[in-house]
Amino acid sequence: MDMTGSKHKNNYPSHPSRIRIGGFWWIVFSLAAGLVLWELIIWLANPPVFLLPPPGLVGRRFWEVASNGILLRHIFYTLIEILAGMALGVSAASAIGYLLAKSPTVERLLSPYVVASQAIPIVAIAPLLVIWFGPGLISKILICALIVFFPVLINTIVGLRGVPEDLHDLMRSLLATPQQTFWLLEVPAALPVFLGGLRVGATLAVIGAVVGEFVGADRGLGFLVNLARGQYDTALVFVAILTLVILALSMYGIVALLERRLLAWQQRKEQDILQQ
Repeated sequence: MDMTGSKHKNNYPSHPSRIRIGGFWWIVFSLAAGLVLWELIIWLANPPVFLLPPPGLVGRRFWEVASNGILLRHIFYTLIEILAGMALGVSAASAIGYLLAKSPTVERLLSPYVVASQAIPIVAIAPLLVIWFGPGLISKILICALIVFFPVLINTIVGLRGVPEDLHDLMRSLLATPQQTFWLLEVPAALPVFLGGLRVGATLAVIGAVVGEFVGADRGLGFLVNLARGQYDTALVFVAILTLVILALSMYGIVALLERRLLAWQQRKEQDILQQ
């Protein structure tokens, strides 16, 4: 029995940090391979610079707009839209998701509107929001909130409905108040699924900000893409796109780090089960 148990334990890595380090080097290798492929395409096809600029030109353009502060100002404006839109969208989705999960009547009343809101592309809604609320910050925040809303809402409902009924019976037998049931049972049980939706919403918020800035804006990374496109400054378009990618990856990484911290108790529990 001991030999079987030890063999079973060896199937699991004992040093997760090595996995993270290995994953980091794979990312570095992938990025380096992408740059080499980019240079190879330039060398073989020799396209005009306005069609496909070489990596070196994009790097010089990046340094130029970063050193004079232009890129930082546009990043700051887009980041405000993303963070404010996420805060609004997550708050609304969590509250409405809780009501839908707890009340079948509310679900029957609101679910047609929720589904209809996702049937209409955000690109079609964005012009209306810009007309109603102007081309300023508010319309961009609302666009981000709308695009974040649905994945967080669905994951909130799934997470809350996934709580076993036996645990609810246990809380009732202990005479727990609704507030205690919410904080001690429902929130911890639904948190893993909720954070999964938040990770999706964090990346979608970047898309929402760009869509809003495409429709009407005088600042932001989406505006910078439009401006560079009109001037045939393809290198600047690449700079703005790569910055958006970095911004989306950063938002995803922050939520993943938050998930790791908040769910550390769950990981410790799984490790204890594996060690038994």
